[in-house]
Amino acid sequence: MEYLQTLSTRNMKKIIIASSIIVLVAIAGITIWGNTGNDMKSEIFAPNGKAIKGYDPVAFFTEKAPVIGSEKFTYQWKGATWYFSDENHLDQFKKDPETYAPQYGGYCAYGTSQGHKAPTETDTWTVKDGKLYFNYNQDVKQTWDKDQEGFIKQADQNWPKIKNEN
Repeated sequence: MEYLQTLSTRNMKKIIIASSIIVLVAIAGITIWGNTGNDMKSEIFAPNGKAIKGYDPVAFFTEKAPVIGSEKFTYQWKGATWYFSDENHLDQFKKDPETYAPQYGGYCAYGTSQGHKAPTETDTWTVKDGKLYFNYNQDVKQTWDKDQEGFIKQADQNWPKIKNEN
């Protein structure tokens, strides 16, 4: 009988440890991946509230490169905080945000062409016909590059339907 009690106590300890690990993994998953889901509800892709992950949207046009913005130069627009590298870029954006803001709220242009929102990486940027686009990753960007005009046409049709969806 004593053997069964010892075995039962050991099993209970294992069950408690395993349950604790499962709960911790679930909490970590919610913490790590939860932000992306919430960010995808808004019209603007803004992880942690930062549009374009804190990069200066004007710089993609003027510097032809991703330039991280400064906490000193921010602007609230469409529920997100936009960051700028200097006051001049901030002023340019304020005058005409539609010119500098990425298409499809900064979500993946290829994903939008396929009818859904997808997060993006800043290094996948493209300026085409005076408009800024981003893609999910470099592999998706390669697909995007094969038929940008076709994908833009399809994404332009899809965006009004999906921009406020999660």
